[in-house]
Amino acid sequence: MAGFQSLPGFREFYPEDFSRRQHIFHGWRKAANAFGFQEYDAPVLEPLELYTTKSGDEIEGQLFAFTDKGDRQVSLRPEMTPTVCRMVGAKAGALKRPIKWFSIAEFYRYERAQKGRLRAFNQFNADIFGEAGPEAEIELIALLIQCLAGFGLTKEDFYVRLSDRNLWFYYLEALGFDEAQTRGILSAVDRFEKMGDDAFKGYVEAHGALADDKQAKVLAFLKIKSLAELEAALAPFNSEKLAARLSDWRKVLDGVAAMGLAEFIAVDLGVVRGLAYYTGFVFEAFDRKGDLRALAGGGRYNDLVKKLGYADLPAVGFAIGDVTTGLLLEQRKLSPVYVGGPEIYVVIGGEAERKAAFADVQALRATGLRVEYPFKDLAFGKQFKAAAESGAKLALIYGGDELAKGVVKIRNLADRSEREVPRAEVLADVRSALGKG
Repeated sequence: MAGFQSLPGFREFYPEDFSRRQHIFHGWRKAANAFGFQEYDAPVLEPLELYTTKSGDEIEGQLFAFTDKGDRQVSLRPEMTPTVCRMVGAKAGALKRPIKWFSIAEFYRYERAQKGRLRAFNQFNADIFGEAGPEAEIELIALLIQCLAGFGLTKEDFYVRLSDRNLWFYYLEALGFDEAQTRGILSAVDRFEKMGDDAFKGYVEAHGALADDKQAKVLAFLKIKSLAELEAALAPFNSEKLAARLSDWRKVLDGVAAMGLAEFIAVDLGVVRGLAYYTGFVFEAFDRKGDLRALAGGGRYNDLVKKLGYADLPAVGFAIGDVTTGLLLEQRKLSPVYVGGPEIYVVIGGEAERKAAFADVQALRATGLRVEYPFKDLAFGKQFKAAAESGAKLALIYGGDELAKGVVKIRNLADRSEREVPRAEVLADVRSALGKG
């Protein structure tokens, strides 16, 4: 019998892999705490309706959905946004504004497993509720950058592409498109990077051919890469909505620049994000070398809390995944070196020495030090070999001579130097030797 295998697209984490994932989680949590975000958690199983009616068609075919034993239609969560909107909406009146929350959780999507995308994956989600102005975008974009820069990644490694669905709506309205046509064009824009002009076939089938001059204007707008180009493109329009939106753009870009992060940001109106609930600024983080799929993505979704049946509450958020983050750190040689063994290995001479050693082992472990010892009685040679192979920095030797003198011999396993320390001073001596005070 060959035994069992894990399901396609689901990962198992052996200690070394788990350590790398924990390193990523620690970096994200450190960034969120520095920005004053509060951590929360949520159910892994939700009512199916939470997703099928709120997230648009794109996500419906990717759900791990089924009927449970109570005859309820349920789904494993494919994303966090609808859930956090429900949680915040339920207690919005009692929460201090702005509401700044984050989570690190596992999600599930039934799609073809490929590089950078699996069926089970972890994400860091950060959201701000209750702030309608672009100040929330400034804060979240800065947090997104820190979530990657905190690992040692720089502007040479990644950047954030910033776009705006509202600006697209106002611009296309100014060109004479109605709302249905505008949504069709935005769907084409979302696919344009991968498909080129073929992205507009769906629009043509639904709404008829695009006039050449209008298609040229859409494509020109799509290719804008700076605030100056954006201002020039909108100058001919006498639109208060476009003017107000440009003001918001300046505020976001000026705020990010004031934080010293301007070189991480690229104006890119080709980003519109596929999910139906985005309503304003949208942004995605990408690997500069272009080897990986999007590292992170998010934007404003002002209507979703209200759509779920709660009070009208503006919101903006983003998610960043552990799969692509891990691949990027690996590519840039920034993955941590796995340290799974002890800091201290205790060498024990016999039963009497074992009893003496156990008291010190427990005292050392109680302070957080990683300590191992042999479960069975072994010759000293085998114990020293085990100590060296364990990766420990120090060996504490409890032999008959040491026990008689009331001392412990401490060996530095790097240079093999030794010293004797009174048993009462072992804890302080070892912590000092390991640089832990």
